[in-house]
Amino acid sequence: SKFVNEKWMIKNGFLNDVQEHKPWWWNIKVQKLNLSAPLILLPEVSCQKAIEILQEKGYDQAPVVAESGLILGMVTLSNTLSSVLAGKVEFSDPVTKVTYDQFSKIGLEDSLGKLSCILENDHFAIVVHQQMQFSGNGSSFMKQMVFGVVTAMDLLTFVSRNKKK
Repeated sequence: SKFVNEKWMIKNGFLNDVQEHKPWWWNIKVQKLNLSAPLILLPEVSCQKAIEILQEKGYDQAPVVAESGLILGMVTLSNTLSSVLAGKVEFSDPVTKVTYDQFSKIGLEDSLGKLSCILENDHFAIVVHQQMQFSGNGSSFMKQMVFGVVTAMDLLTFVSRNKKK
């Protein structure tokens, strides 16, 4: 048998964590964070253009999302720059060549406790929201929309600004 870590269980949605002795903010929903709308890059954006956009807009990272809405991953300014400088990719290559496809997603209804567990191992989480969409023939499907990108600094800022009195 395999030992299963409680934090891993929470992070992957197998366990709801409402235990005692957790910080005051543990069960607050992710939607309470004051997240700004994310900058989203389409997969055909070149590495050079991605660097320019991220620098101009003051972002360290951005989700790469296909026109269909499929989240392909995250691109970071530092990885893109280092990949170009190391000669692994060309400025003209599509940003998908430097996109991290390993990332964690979290929903608006998930707890900050679950987010905290994710951020112990990951630098960020992509905040997603499920939305029902209908096509012209009336058929429906669920589509994940990127609502934001959250980092440990976002969580720390929320906790420090909203300290429980």
